Amino acid sequence: MGILVLVFIFISLSQHGDAHGPDSCNHGGGLCRVGSCISGEYLAQYCFEPIILCCKSLLPTATES
Repeated sequence: MGILVLVFIFISLSQHGDAHGPDSCNHGGGLCRVGSCISGEYLAQYCFEPIILCCKSLLPTATES
């Protein structure tokens, strides 16, 4: 029964309106974090709203040419 509750919670979180998932976050240069973003990052979107955030760096990363 406990497993069914966890599956239901996971499905509910992943199907929320603003949930984009970790693949979208990572592809966009962000990192999924639980709770809050660290210093120097901002909330770009949600990996799984409202618990897991997609945080991106405030400073653009330098790319090598």
